Amino acid sequence: MENKLPQNKKALIWLSGAHFINDIYTGVLNPIMPFIAAKISISMAIATVILTISHIFSSLLQPLFGYFADNIVKRSFIFWGIFLSSIFIPLSALANNPFILVLFIIIGSIGSSLFHPQALGFASRFANKENAGKSMAVFVAMGTLGYSCGPVVSSAITQFLGMHKMPLMTVLGLVWAFLMFKCVPKLSLMEPVISKIDFKTAFKRILTNRKLNILNVIAMLKTMIMSACFILLPFLWKNMGYKPFYIGMALFLFIFAGGIGSLISSFIEKRIGAANVFYISMISTLPLMILFILLCSSHPTLSLIIFIVMGFITMMATPVTMIMAQNVLPEYKSIISGFINGFSWGIVAIVMSMLGFVAEKFGITNVLIFVAVIPAICSVLVKELFKKEND
Repeated sequence: MENKLPQNKKALIWLSGAHFINDIYTGVLNPIMPFIAAKISISMAIATVILTISHIFSSLLQPLFGYFADNIVKRSFIFWGIFLSSIFIPLSALANNPFILVLFIIIGSIGSSLFHPQALGFASRFANKENAGKSMAVFVAMGTLGYSCGPVVSSAITQFLGMHKMPLMTVLGLVWAFLMFKCVPKLSLMEPVISKIDFKTAFKRILTNRKLNILNVIAMLKTMIMSACFILLPFLWKNMGYKPFYIGMALFLFIFAGGIGSLISSFIEKRIGAANVFYISMISTLPLMILFILLCSSHPTLSLIIFIVMGFITMMATPVTMIMAQNVLPEYKSIISGFINGFSWGIVAIVMSMLGFVAEKFGITNVLIFVAVIPAICSVLVKELFKKEND
């Protein structure tokens, strides 16, 4: 076992790096979408629908891809995931009509959907069992930090070089994708090949498990906060006169703080317990959102600080949720990863596809407050989650 451990650590480092690179592309479109919308003459409502399409295709297919990932030991999904994301997401900024924009976004988003379940499954299997929580926290945090860098990079390119230069971002993803074949070993080299998983049995066991259902709902609620902020706030800030780079930096700081929250979540969990991590993450978002909105116009710097804290709090429970879910049915790590990390995003994206239309009618800030109320009310689910430890 000693001679394998360094290889495991090496694989985890490269997988975490791949997670960072891949998720850069998932965060690219949000800050520049108001400017893409203005370029191709579409409304905020239509633009938000297009953004939710990206979330649907990058997320909703993850459990299905996770099923295939749990049945193979190749790294194909990791490679093709980064490959598609790095090419088509930057290209979408060049689209000159809504149809081409949607097409490029769908193909690029499928890349992200391919990448995540297999990468999460690999990361879980390569992790040292004694430090599984820490390893998963690092892996999740790297993805979150990558997601935070996407808005900065895309907004900086848009403001200082021009939106037509966005394909420059492709190079990094392609290089890292090819490095995966050299640096991440097949699971068959690390452990015996597992028996094939029956599709119907796996999904039935997952979908009927009470604890997994609760964890999925919690994941959806946290995703709802992030999605609402990332879809609506760029339009609010653009209407207030802010330039692309400011919007990108604000989103960067929100997600960067979330990455820090993910990184130290295992440390916090050991001291206050998993249940309290969930409670804090779900309840405190509401007062923070209210403060942010109240101060947005009169005290923009203070409101930005509150927004950053909200990012830290919202994502603090993400690794805890993932580890707890994978431990319920450990034989389905990639499929469960697809549900927690992907399916929750997809369902939220479908529910929120009309968010732009609602925000146009009732106002962006009113919609954000309403969205923040829901996790606070649903925090009662945490008690249900910890009623029985073995289901």
